[in-house]
Amino acid sequence: MSELRELYQTTILDHNKSPRNFRVPGGANAHADGHNPLCGDKVTVHLVVDGGAVRDAAFQGSGCAISTASASLMTEAVRGKPIAEVNRLFDAFHALLTTGGAPNEEMGKLAVFAGVREYPMRVKCATLAWHTLRSALDGASEVAKTE
Repeated sequence: MSELRELYQTTILDHNKSPRNFRVPGGANAHADGHNPLCGDKVTVHLVVDGGAVRDAAFQGSGCAISTASASLMTEAVRGKPIAEVNRLFDAFHALLTTGGAPNEEMGKLAVFAGVREYPMRVKCATLAWHTLRSALDGASEVAKTE
C-alpha cells in the first residue's frame, strides 16, 4: 500500500471514529442542513461568524466514514479564518475532488481526500459538509445537496 493511501485511510478512519467538533457551539449564528440523497448522509453545520471570519465551526449528523471525516477536518480547517479564505478553501477542496486540482499548502490535512476522486460515488460524501458550510455562510434556508 502506498504511503499516501495509508495516510488517507488512517486519517479518514481517525476522524470518523473520533470526529472533532461534533457539537453545537455556544453563540452559533449561522446554521445549515445538508443531505446526500444517494447514500443518506445528513449533516448540520453550525458556525459562529463574527467580524468577517468563522470564529468557531462544528457539525452534527450521521453518515459514512468519508462524510463524517470530511466534516470533522473541515471544521478544523475553517476555524478562525476570514470568510474569503474559507471560500478559497472550498474552491480548492472542490477542485481537488472534482477536476483533479492539485492540493495546495493551505489545504493541510484536507489533501488526504485527493484519493476520493478515484471513487466518483464518494465525492458527494466528501463534499456534502462543504456545500452545507457554504449554505450556512450564505444564509440559505434550503437543505444543501450535492446534486
